[in-house]
Amino acid sequence: MARLAVMSNLALQAARWLFMAHPVSGTIAPRFFETSMTMDLNSVHQRLHTGSKKWSQYPEDVLPMWVADMDFPVAEPIVQALTARLQHPLLGYSVAQDTLRQTLVAHLAQHYGWQVKPEELVFLPGVEPGVNMALNALVPEGSGVLVQTPNYAPLLDAPGHWDLPRIDLPFHADANGQYPTDIDALQGVLPKVRALLLSNPHNPLGKVFDAQELRAIGDACVQNDVLIVSDEIHADILFDGRRHTPIGSLSPAIADRTVTLMSASKAWNIAGMKTAFAVIQNPDLRLRFNAGRLGLVDSVNALGLDATQAAYSKGAPWLARVIAYLQDNRDYLANAIKTRFPGISMNLPQSTYLAWLDCSGLDIENPQQFFLNEAKVALSAGHEFGDDCGQFVRLNFGCPRSMLEEALARMERSLRRS
Repeated sequence: MARLAVMSNLALQAARWLFMAHPVSGTIAPRFFETSMTMDLNSVHQRLHTGSKKWSQYPEDVLPMWVADMDFPVAEPIVQALTARLQHPLLGYSVAQDTLRQTLVAHLAQHYGWQVKPEELVFLPGVEPGVNMALNALVPEGSGVLVQTPNYAPLLDAPGHWDLPRIDLPFHADANGQYPTDIDALQGVLPKVRALLLSNPHNPLGKVFDAQELRAIGDACVQNDVLIVSDEIHADILFDGRRHTPIGSLSPAIADRTVTLMSASKAWNIAGMKTAFAVIQNPDLRLRFNAGRLGLVDSVNALGLDATQAAYSKGAPWLARVIAYLQDNRDYLANAIKTRFPGISMNLPQSTYLAWLDCSGLDIENPQQFFLNEAKVALSAGHEFGDDCGQFVRLNFGCPRSMLEEALARMERSLRRS
């Protein structure tokens, strides 16, 4: 109830979707919803007390806009697939069936023009375990690992898990708000490392690498005998008609040294299903990668395999609607930042549902802590993405518009009071 007490009139309208009181006890209960292809993405669904990490991390009066988890119900075909699977009374250890492998092969060919064989797919319980498996199994002890910064914290942290020195290559925005890779700087540092951790599309910048840039990166890695571990978990969420290019698709020489990690978890909002896959076209690399499980990386969730099959085979209409909605949210957010927040700036993300906000104009020591304490809005702290990113925050706009509006209203009010 504390959440309702601090909401504006605009937010109260949204809150009526978030909460529904029991007619007798007055207890706050979830609002029920229709899981159909015609569902309204503007509807807000109760996630408190559901075990949601996003909604459990902070007190109930805090609006969570941090972790990369969307507040949209999953596609109806996924719900149907899970319901059908649960009609079978056994849920033992599971492996990917040939139908799933063929579905993924078809998806990679249709959407990216990438020709992959079914046996070149390795199933995993997540992208992050795959990154760590690759570094531990494929990178010589003590060798350097290159990471472009800012970057997703698990990628920044991964080299340290295996005592591999991390070398950072920073992005710098150009006059057009783009973040080109400094190829000269890249070529200068590659002789000092044995692996490159790539985030493509990039988190938190929302950068989409074009084929020319990726080829330059890939060719430089070939020339310097550098392994490429490419996190492509956001590959299916691109805006303005862009198309994702997997770096491993660009040439046999690049593919021969690339571990590409993908999942339906971000695009179809099924992160809790704990299912991902690696594309490794070099058979020796694939064998060594699989040997890197070492009892730490187990088999894949039985239900996650069915959810993944449904997402890639039947989830396209749902995803198209969500991407259009996300693009509208992105544009609304960009306009709000430009017109209502003079101390904050952002470059338009080309992918993901994450905005990288530069708060250096606010003259606030810790923007994430300020907005958490004063606005009751939880954002991801910039320092998680790089040592020199303390003046940044990352905002998740993968939510109904009313939630985004409420978050911005709270932030605006907190700045007026400060």
